[in-house]
Amino acid sequence: MKNKLPVLEAELSYELQGVFMAISKEYSYLFKEKVYYNILKEKLLKNNLKFVCQPCVNLFSSETKRIVGSYFPDFLVEDKILVEIKAQTNILDTHVNQLIRYLKMSKYEIGYLVNFGCPRAQITRRIYTNDKKSFIQLNTNKHE
Repeated sequence: MKNKLPVLEAELSYELQGVFMAISKEYSYLFKEKVYYNILKEKLLKNNLKFVCQPCVNLFSSETKRIVGSYFPDFLVEDKILVEIKAQTNILDTHVNQLIRYLKMSKYEIGYLVNFGCPRAQITRRIYTNDKKSFIQLNTNKHE
């Protein structure tokens, strides 16, 4: 039997997924992205989750470790999880790959891409841990 790693930010992730599914169930799939954006904002407030709308997230070069740009996700939840929403018939590979790139180049490790534009919300969760990012200096000596 394989040893399973713990889910990163499990409780918060499950809570967010529940919010996404509740929106999909209650509002279906016929609205524009801005409507889902506003509904998600209301639901996050109702669930007492701390969030920032369209924050400026710095993107770092893996080579020079300098800021090379900025990214503005739809939401940053609890200063831990990036959330991008869509209202399209399908999530494309380019959308998922873009989320992964933003995770690779930022200090954030968890991202959700949520598409409300189909009968049942498509929820895509991606992880890119900070131990794989050369621009982040992790303290590996626990005695300091």
